[in-house]
Formats: sequence, C-alpha cells, structure tokens
Amino acid sequence: MNVERLEATARALVPPGKGILAADESHPSIGRRFEPLGIPNTEETRRRYRQMLLTTPSAAEYLSGVILFDETIRQKADDGTPLVEVLTRQGIIPGIKVDRGAKALAGAPGEQVTEGLDGLRERLAEYTALGARFAKWRAVIAIGPGLPTDRAIQVNAHALARYAALCQEAGVVPIVEPEVLMDGDHTIERCFEATEATLHAVFHALHAQRVSLEGMLLKPNMVLSGKECARQAGIPEVAVATVGCLRRTVPAAVPGVVFLSGGQSEEQATAHLNAMNVPGTSYPWALSFSYGRALQAAALRAWRGDPTRLAAGQQAFSHRARMNGAARRGRYTPDLERAIA
Repeated sequence: MNVERLEATARALVPPGKGILAADESHPSIGRRFEPLGIPNTEETRRRYRQMLLTTPSAAEYLSGVILFDETIRQKADDGTPLVEVLTRQGIIPGIKVDRGAKALAGAPGEQVTEGLDGLRERLAEYTALGARFAKWRAVIAIGPGLPTDRAIQVNAHALARYAALCQEAGVVPIVEPEVLMDGDHTIERCFEATEATLHAVFHALHAQRVSLEGMLLKPNMVLSGKECARQAGIPEVAVATVGCLRRTVPAAVPGVVFLSGGQSEEQATAHLNAMNVPGTSYPWALSFSYGRALQAAALRAWRGDPTRLAAGQQAFSHRARMNGAARRGRYTPDLERAIA
C-alpha cells in the first residue's frame, strides 16, 4: 500500500471549488428517473445520457472526480474513446461503485446491510486496470421506532471498513458512505444522534481494519430533519448541526468530507454546503460534495433523451456544477443562482 499515493489522490478529489459527480446509479435506479420523462431504460440510452454529462465542456472546472457504474466504466463515447479516457483527458479522476446494494438484514425488520465483499479484491484489480483510482461503498441506516439498532450500525460499519482496507490494498482511494436516511418524521436532533453513533462506529471499525485515514474520504449525510417532520430545520441550523456532528466524530487525518445530497432538492443541497463553507470558517477536513440527483436532475429534465436537446442538457448540468463549485468556496447566493440561470 502506497500511502503517499493514496493521500495525493484523496486530496486531489477535494480541491477548492470542485467536487465529485455520482453517476453510479444501478439500472433500476436510473430507470426510475427515466420513466417519468418517457426515456427508455436501455444500455444505449444510459450510455448517451452519461456521455452527455461527461462531455459537458465546463465539467472540469467544477468536477474533480466522477463515480461510475460497472456498465459505464466499460463504455465508449460516440467517437470510440473510452469514457474513462474522456474523463482523464480533462483531468477528472475516474471512480467506481463497488458495492452490490443494500439487502434486508436477517432478523432485523426495517434494517439493511450492504453486500458485495465476496470477490471484491478481484473486482478492484479489474477496475484498476480499467482506470479507476477511487471507489465507493454505500451503507444505509434507517431512523424509526427503535431504529437504528446498534447491531445494524455495527455490521454496516464492519463492511465499510473491510471494503476500505481492500481498496487501499489495491491502491484505490475508498470513499466511505454511511448514509443515515431522511425518510421519516424524525427531528434534526434525532438525526444528529443517529449520525453521531454511526460515524463513531465507522471510524472505530476503520481503525480496527488498519485503514489509513489520510488515504480515504468520508461521504456522509448532512444532519437534517426527516422528510415528514413537522418542523424543517433551516439552512443555518443544518450547517451548525452537521459541522458539530463531524467535529465529534471525524478525525483530523481525513482529507475531506464529500456530502451526499440524500433526497434534498438541488438548491437545498447547494445552500446547505455553502453555509458550511462561509469565508472565515476553518476545519481540519475539506467540506465538498459528491452529489447524484442534486447535480443531474435539471440536466435530465432538459435533455429528455432527445439528441437535439444535448446542448440544453449540458447547459443545465454546467449550471448546477457551477453553483456547487461556488458553494464549495462559500460564494453561492440565490442572486447568483438567478443571474446565471
């Protein structure tokens, strides 16, 4: 394991003004986004859609990396250039989703554990040969009556740590993603408690598996009110709670925290990130983004699977990437959103 190389890659993924695009949706997940717009969920449509995103002219100004799906890392652009090479030519680092999804945790109603450790060492070797330099594994933690249980937190933390250790063995930077879900009517205080417990368990497991913290990134949820909560916390409250939770749980050795958007609207995700990065604040880790829907939704609506709307889709994608790049520096404002739109 070359720790210096891992650390250099991890830091290259969290520079000022840039973040990570999560374009790693599974076939069913992307199908759910295509269906309302009447877009057929075929391999070719998925290829054309992701090609649209990855060839956006200004992408490299705001993106440091892109998380790809197994299908996408093997695909080529219209001119025959591998999509991985399309990224590397722009100075964007290719990554890969390596987990195989969350499944019901036996004997634990309402809770899940992410699978995919079997054969992971071999898959990482293949993905490295295909050009991936970082990877992602997502665990999901639900809040509800009696949930999350300590058992669910511990088994997911253990899986995340084993995945991270295998990544570093392969020379790949692991993005560790423990997501406490927004689903439910819980308060922001309850989300704080569940997130704090989860992150404590994750970093304990990472230490036990001898993972180099300098050569990894954390991809957590923000601390938010549940979607159905009667009182929705405001932007400043979310920022204070999220940073407070990170200060209690995330070691300073971790180079960066790249938040997931987790069901927030596009503008909410941007505003919350911006509120954590206001000029004058200082943290031991970079605070950036690794958004999926919050970067893609507007582009997908503009494109709609129509080749004649390629420029419209890329313009919408460029706009959202630019807004989040501004938020990464604490320079996002609603006026900027409207002026550029």
